[in-house]
Amino acid sequence: MKYRNNIILSILFCAFVVVFSEAQTKDPKAKALLNEVNSKVNTYDNIQIGFRYVLENESENIRQETSGNVTLQGDKYALDILGIQRIFDGETLYTISPEDEEVTISKINSDEEETTIAPSALLSFYESGYNYQMDIVQNKLGRKIQYIKLTPIDYNSEIKYALLGVDIKTKHIYNLIEIGENDTKTTLTVNSFETNTPLPPTFFTFDASKYDGYYINNLD
Repeated sequence: MKYRNNIILSILFCAFVVVFSEAQTKDPKAKALLNEVNSKVNTYDNIQIGFRYVLENESENIRQETSGNVTLQGDKYALDILGIQRIFDGETLYTISPEDEEVTISKINSDEEETTIAPSALLSFYESGYNYQMDIVQNKLGRKIQYIKLTPIDYNSEIKYALLGVDIKTKHIYNLIEIGENDTKTTLTVNSFETNTPLPPTFFTFDASKYDGYYINNLD
């Protein structure tokens, strides 16, 4: 379960953090569009996203679908998916599993697996790992979506390419599609996108009193 959650969170942050990078690109139009998305996102104090995640592999007859929601504010985030809640307060990550009645506490940089999903780590990854170019334009439910193709510079990458869909009118991200070397296709689609929602000061704060009786697994 933990591994699957990490994949989903990685894809999610790829979709919403990649726009901040100054990655190498041979297509000035792609860079200009990403800069517009970046400028738009930077005007928001916080973002709340409802999303759908689909994993498919036709050759192995696999299709898995789930939904979730995440709130982002700077480096902080709160994610709910697959019955698991994750809260990152900027320094410490709390993973809460009601089913197991367990809370796992870790520093975001204390585990190599966890650092791969940190927004800062993804930013650095995309800065040096991908080239960008404009791809197709599609009409999705009356919305004009411009896709940007991201191709790994590393030939040993497990990703063949990714397609980042941007709503041309709103300059918001519509979806992210990743094609793996094993032809596994993962798609994350934004169902709802709300900004500047009033949040209580304790929104990204872990409250231990709510989890009385839970096993606390402190990795640090």
